Amino acid sequence: MNEKQKSKVPFLKWAGGKRQIIDRIKAVLPEGKRLVEPFCGSATVFLNTDYQENLIADTNRDVINIFSFLQNEGRDFIDYCSQYFIPENNDAEQYYEYRALFNETQDLRQRAALFLYLNKHGYNGLCRYNSSGGFNVPFGKYKKVTFPEGYLYDFLFKTKHAEFIEQDFETTLTNTKRGDIVYCDPPYVTANASNQSFQYEKNGFSLQQQERLAQPAEETAAKGITVLISNHLTEFTRKIYKNAELNTFSVRRSISCKGDQREQALEVLALYK
Repeated sequence: MNEKQKSKVPFLKWAGGKRQIIDRIKAVLPEGKRLVEPFCGSATVFLNTDYQENLIADTNRDVINIFSFLQNEGRDFIDYCSQYFIPENNDAEQYYEYRALFNETQDLRQRAALFLYLNKHGYNGLCRYNSSGGFNVPFGKYKKVTFPEGYLYDFLFKTKHAEFIEQDFETTLTNTKRGDIVYCDPPYVTANASNQSFQYEKNGFSLQQQERLAQPAEETAAKGITVLISNHLTEFTRKIYKNAELNTFSVRRSISCKGDQREQALEVLALYK
């Protein structure tokens, strides 16, 4: 079995997930007491590392919400989520009904379970919101959708040593301390750096924010705390990460829902230490 097969699979599908490069990331991350992730996404790095403590943060409240319910309720929450994963629910009309309910409900537990349903049944594992904050990913049209029960339990086991918090990256970096190891996985800059905002959350993530991440990363490293940032390798990222140690490589990225169309992409791991 190769190293890629040995990696643990997150229960959320995620655009730009780190399973493909997890071994490269782990090879660069040093030892430390606590892993801090300001952009956790599906939390692949948290899932595949073994730090004593973990601070897992994101500004996407739905991600933090589902992680928190899984941590606090365990088996009961997993059983609750399973009700949505029946063959009859793999249907466009039902999907859009649940999507509307997700956007309207004030029940955070129900919203967490529906988030998992939408994540698995929606197009290409996207997590996207409109300007009003409404989840707007279309139906994925998959022949079969499987409930990720085993992956949920794998994640649940890891939550014993984790804190999940809805928080912006600047606050997260400001609150780091000696002994922390920081891994930042911001929404990637596009290949030509022309896309000014990636709609990961309703307010997007701009090139200016990319620059604002690089600056506190340097300041954090100056306090003796290692910071690693992953991104596409472009002239823009070369410029903003000019004071970091750059580890560059190419990866094959899927560019279609079926995954049968792929292109080479250059990536960079920028290490501040």
